[in-house]
Amino acid sequence: MRYLLALLVVAVVAALFYWRHAQGTAPDDGADVQALYQGGRALPQGPLRVYHLGHSLVGRDMPAMLAQLAGAGHDYALQLGWGTALREHFQGRDAINGFDQENATPRHREAHEALSSGDYDAFVMTEMVRLQDAIQYKESPLYAGKWAAKAAQANPGGQIFLYESWHALDDQPDWLSRLPQDLETLWKPGLLWPAARAAGKPVWLIPAGQVMARLVAEAEARGGIAELASREDLFARNPDGSLDPIHPNDLGAYLVALTHYAVLYGQSPVGLPHALMRADGSPADAPSPELARRMQELVWEVVSTQPLTGLAPP
Repeated sequence: MRYLLALLVVAVVAALFYWRHAQGTAPDDGADVQALYQGGRALPQGPLRVYHLGHSLVGRDMPAMLAQLAGAGHDYALQLGWGTALREHFQGRDAINGFDQENATPRHREAHEALSSGDYDAFVMTEMVRLQDAIQYKESPLYAGKWAAKAAQANPGGQIFLYESWHALDDQPDWLSRLPQDLETLWKPGLLWPAARAAGKPVWLIPAGQVMARLVAEAEARGGIAELASREDLFARNPDGSLDPIHPNDLGAYLVALTHYAVLYGQSPVGLPHALMRADGSPADAPSPELARRMQELVWEVVSTQPLTGLAPP
């Protein structure tokens, strides 16, 4: 029985190997685009105009928090949808679920028009969750490349960024152990390298998933950092009080905004304000000074040592 089981496992692995190669799905190692990253990155000398493209893991509150962290002169626009893939954004309004609801804000600007204008110093895109499904069924490599090429053509001096998010807490395998693996096996080959290849320039990484993983690992190992005891404390609650396993609460949005600030501006967020407003003008639930300080420190530890942010040696 064990012998037959071993033969079956070998057969399945071999079949998968040959199927992957037959389908042309061998992982993209990005070897041909690495030279693009060797020249380093020019950091902004003043406030930025940023365009955000994505879905509810971008949301309205996180860009609003980023604007408050950045201070006077920072400006932004966005386009969102309900779990919208890059492909549906490219296809336009009729393909985007929840378009009217998500973009009922003065901050909305139609994505094609916005990028074609060349008005934005930084273009930040992200892909839908589940990412593996997006890559398999929504042509993520193709459409990440299309958006990056469009941004590069309209504004050759602008910079392009990929916002690395996360998967749901109840998705398998384990949420915390999987985040570093997903960066290597999904985000880089499925989005980052194809986007850089199409743009002919670096597409820099905003590693929010990696930051979240580091903070959660530290909090759970230490028995908590101030009021943050576990991964669930970064996520929202549904109206019935149950955990929303994918959408961040105000603490999670603040952490993501810090990560965006550190990468986009190339500056440490340590010492920045922690009591911020949501996009609708209401006060966000603020982290305690102790937690805010550790969030800020950890964001910079991750961002400043990740070569693909353009802030660390390659």
